[in-house]
Amino acid sequence: MISQEKFSTVFTILRKHMNQTSVVLAIRDKWEYIQKTPFTVLISCILSLRTKDEVTEEASIRLLSKYPTPALLSKQTVDHIQSLIYPVGFYKTKAKRLREISQTLIDEYNGNVPHTLDELLKLKGVGRKTANIVMVYGHKEHGYLPIDTHCHRIPNRLGWIKTKTPEETEVFLKKILPEQYWDDFNDLFVTFGQKICVPISPFCSKCPIEKFCKKRDVKNSR
Repeated sequence: MISQEKFSTVFTILRKHMNQTSVVLAIRDKWEYIQKTPFTVLISCILSLRTKDEVTEEASIRLLSKYPTPALLSKQTVDHIQSLIYPVGFYKTKAKRLREISQTLIDEYNGNVPHTLDELLKLKGVGRKTANIVMVYGHKEHGYLPIDTHCHRIPNRLGWIKTKTPEETEVFLKKILPEQYWDDFNDLFVTFGQKICVPISPFCSKCPIEKFCKKRDVKNSR
């Protein structure tokens, strides 16, 4: 069992290190002008699936700067949505899905994004990761733990857990990780996973928490 003290130390170090090493991209300046609502968080999260972060940000800005509400987005043609979100992964399928979700929100939820995890999961194409992200970063609710590929890989690499899927990781992390760390867990570990604890050949030589890591399944590092 990981001690409360170790969790505290790791999160303190990562928060400090990620703040100091974060790279300000020009695209982030534009992203700041997009209002963070449950809907814009939902749409950008769907766009992010199987897509690089920088591509997701650019596509989100192009789409949401014009159509930041279900009412506006539902009126657009699938072809037009495709032209704005290309080259995100599966852009044709996603364009159709975004229009369908927007219309569903109007027809069934009075134009609002559902405020519960169960209702979010009823939306076509919305899985647990997306639903959890909307609850935390869209609705600003506590008690949810979004798990993406970084949030699944890193706790396993650290030796905190031993799981095979993000769904398992969510279940087991909720048992051992104090809830006070849940709100910024996703943001923190995604940034850490993009810059240092990358999937293949992680940068262990410059990792601020290397001494706390069991390096499980790490075959090569830099």
